Amino acid sequence: MKSTQKHTELIKAEAKRLGFLSCGISKSEFLEEEAPRLETWLNKNMHGEMSYMENHFDKRLDPTKLVDDSKSVVSLLLNYYPSETQKDPEAPKISKYAYGTDYHFVIKDKLKQLLNFIQEEIGEVSGRAFVDSAPVLDKAWAAKSGLGWIGKHSNLLTQKVGSFYFIAELIIDLELEYDLPVTDHCGSCTACIDACPTQAIVEPYVVDGSKCISYFTIELKNEIPTHVQGQFDNWMFGCDVCQDVCPWNRFSKPHNEPLFNPHPELLSMSKKEWEEITQEVFSEIFKKSAVKRTKYTGLMRNIQFLKTEN
Repeated sequence: MKSTQKHTELIKAEAKRLGFLSCGISKSEFLEEEAPRLETWLNKNMHGEMSYMENHFDKRLDPTKLVDDSKSVVSLLLNYYPSETQKDPEAPKISKYAYGTDYHFVIKDKLKQLLNFIQEEIGEVSGRAFVDSAPVLDKAWAAKSGLGWIGKHSNLLTQKVGSFYFIAELIIDLELEYDLPVTDHCGSCTACIDACPTQAIVEPYVVDGSKCISYFTIELKNEIPTHVQGQFDNWMFGCDVCQDVCPWNRFSKPHNEPLFNPHPELLSMSKKEWEEITQEVFSEIFKKSAVKRTKYTGLMRNIQFLKTEN
């Protein structure tokens, strides 16, 4: 057996042991197809006030600028689909990915373990771990390494498990066997485009980030503009509509990562309890959650905005 094949099998087996849903590997090289797409998207201001998207354009497209002499991008998926969701149908909604402990911590820890394993088993390998906090086009790499295709809602989709998972990478200076992309299975379906409350999916495969409910409720620091009043479908943090309506997500299975289980109170809170949430309760429920990103004031702004909608 060639060493590249042996190393590839070792890494994939360890990724599975660590709880990752799947692992795909692609050659670390310039993303030619993505370059014009990203440039057009930025030129059309579809990133809104997310100015960080304009930074490090070259690094976003070329992993060798992030890790010197890198040879492989190891892409990993981690399931976060919950076994149950919020109970009160009238309560403001939180995106499922934010129910439990902030995924950045959970995944970074697993990636460190995977990198340590590679160094112990294979030898001197340099690399870096990435969890959507650096200029890496996660979905493009995952698609390139055969983990799924990018759907019309611009999320990565997989036939067997849908799209409720996080994407992360290890970029390393080790040559491995590379996977091939899979074909697109969206067909003529337009469920996500038709269901988007703010018509953020402006054409198949193109999302105007500045129109997305997740952008308004998480990224936007100023007041939410009045012209989107009445279009939020009761989402106070993030939005899952395009994923919820996707036919492939009927294959989603609950995760088995204890750290992604929600705080006991989160799912049972009523509409009234959310509207009257205090700073103390917020700090307790979201102590280790990604929701902390919006801060108490941001969540209250979102809840007040929904109150004026209803």
